[in-house]
Amino acid sequence: MIPLSVENRSIRPPWMTILILVAMFTVWIVVQGGGFPTNPVMLATTVCNFGMVPGEITHLARLGTAVPLGPGLECAVDNDRINYLTPVLSMFLHGGWMHILGNALFLWVFGRAIEDVMGPMRFLGFYLICGLAAAAAQIAVNPSSPVPTVGASGAISGVMGAYLLLFPRVRVHMFFFFIIFFKIFRIPAWVVLLYWFAIQVLSGLPELHASGGEPTGGVAVWAHVGGFMAGILLVRFFERPDLLARRRVAFGSG
Repeated sequence: MIPLSVENRSIRPPWMTILILVAMFTVWIVVQGGGFPTNPVMLATTVCNFGMVPGEITHLARLGTAVPLGPGLECAVDNDRINYLTPVLSMFLHGGWMHILGNALFLWVFGRAIEDVMGPMRFLGFYLICGLAAAAAQIAVNPSSPVPTVGASGAISGVMGAYLLLFPRVRVHMFFFFIIFFKIFRIPAWVVLLYWFAIQVLSGLPELHASGGEPTGGVAVWAHVGGFMAGILLVRFFERPDLLARRRVAFGSG
């Protein structure tokens, strides 16, 4: 199922959400080359150099350990100073078009209302802190991993956790398809978000027992879990009561 929209609007234009999306796509096109087949080295280089490698941060991965990133392409563990910045840098990198489009959709659907109750600068701080919490969770689960992780999904998971706490009863328009059958359902946000969270936890359980603790299926699901929990725990510190009250006057509980 794919979220298309939610039934609560924004009082003010979501400028910070838009700026984050612009930054994501600018980095994807300009820095990463848009992932086009004509330039696979550019994509692999950015993922390797600026993606977060848990083992590089903890120094538990052996220097020189190489992981494949494509035909004839490998990423080797190093000890560069920029490694300590990768938990932030990696939030703006992606591994493919489906990756960035999926993240952009989830941020647009759930991020606007959260920005509306925080204001743009608080929302940016909340977004980045949730992304760092997501990175910390992935490092805790895979401290010696030599595999680079990229994507905004950890930070966006924090936004989803905040949405669960603030707007649990708001209906989400979910697009469901199966082969040739498709339909749009209106489902309460708490059902959608708790279902999504349960899928992340269940998907990550084999990773806890896997040899080396590598991400199962290539997805850093424990970053999603960590970001989601951070969003739930931190949202009350970032929300502005006056903006939340204004929304409730305008739209009720949503």
